[in-house]
Amino acid sequence: MPVTAAADVTSRATDVRRQAWATRLLFAANGALFASWVSRIPAVRDHLHASPGGLGFALLFSAIGSLIAMPMSGRLVVRFGARAVITFCVGVSVLAYPGLGVAPNLVVLGAILLAVGAAVGVWDVAMNVSGSEVVQSAGRDLMPGFHAAWSIGSVVGAGIGALCARLGIVPAGQLVVVTLALAALSVAAVRVMPDVAGADGATETSAITEGIVPDDARHVPVPLGPLVLDPRLLGLGAMVFCAAWAEGAANDWLALMLHDTRDASGASAAIGFAIFAAAMTTARFFGTSVLERFGRLRTLRIGACLTSVGVVLLLTVPVLGVGYLGALCWGLGIAVAFPLAMTAAGETPGRGPSAIATVATIAYAGFLVGPPLIGSIADALGLDRALWVVLLLMVGILAFAHHARPVRAIGT
Repeated sequence: MPVTAAADVTSRATDVRRQAWATRLLFAANGALFASWVSRIPAVRDHLHASPGGLGFALLFSAIGSLIAMPMSGRLVVRFGARAVITFCVGVSVLAYPGLGVAPNLVVLGAILLAVGAAVGVWDVAMNVSGSEVVQSAGRDLMPGFHAAWSIGSVVGAGIGALCARLGIVPAGQLVVVTLALAALSVAAVRVMPDVAGADGATETSAITEGIVPDDARHVPVPLGPLVLDPRLLGLGAMVFCAAWAEGAANDWLALMLHDTRDASGASAAIGFAIFAAAMTTARFFGTSVLERFGRLRTLRIGACLTSVGVVLLLTVPVLGVGYLGALCWGLGIAVAFPLAMTAAGETPGRGPSAIATVATIAYAGFLVGPPLIGSIADALGLDRALWVVLLLMVGILAFAHHARPVRAIGT
């Protein structure tokens, strides 16, 4: 190889590594900002003297904001570029998050949460679009690691919130300082990340054009019609909807199930959820290595089976230690499904940004709709019986996992 060509390859590899680290920092900042707010919800509730129902209704506006804004995020990224979109969302967050700590009533809180949800939803899609570009430039499935960074950031953000609560720092003060610090970190990271702008997916990414694609990659035509009619994206959406529902079910109900049906104390039940969250973070951290060894299909299928084993252990063996083992398996098994869906959506020939927006919106719908449905079932049958729904969701992942196979456009 000529010296000039070798230098170009080295320079490009260095750029990709820098972009990957910048992407991890941005994911971590997003997670830390979100968790910093969530950790202070009890203090905000007390400040507003809100009832559980009233607070729950106000919190719902965050999800509504995300679901309204996310379908438009792909077009925004294409028109203005991922960097500009993320920077704008960071600016909205700087203005909105501190307001959550000083909202005078639930109406104002809900209105601010609507803006927060919209900004965070678009930010989420835009950084996944940039992350997908890094993945394809690197020729490796780095997306699980990016999402692991989000989880690590959320742990840090929650820890900051807990420390501030312990020190008696009011939520508004905490959110001002944390938001400004994380905004500065985010803007610095964004400057290094790839900008994905112009025609939607107008260029084939380097991982595809240079042939860095697994042998089982499918050739697919460039979609000409609406993305919602693309069978592959519909399958990906169905898969990630099941995964998001299963993940949200653990987030909302795992600790309560251990408390109510395994006679776990509040602290012991919280440990069960902590095991689940730590397992997810660990699996995502090592996800790239696992994917390179087993491939996407086998990883998704093994993960679905592992989650199924965990749920069966959790629900059939009335021993707290076994319940912890079930939580561990549940977290390890479900961890990479969402990141893989983002990677696969980003490979949609000619339509990567919009495809990611479509699949991410479906995933958020799973987070929003699924756990409350389990609550409704639990009212009728009991929480331990309601969580058997997760097994059906794993069947859905097994049925639709093949849609996550790597693709390249016909003609490449």
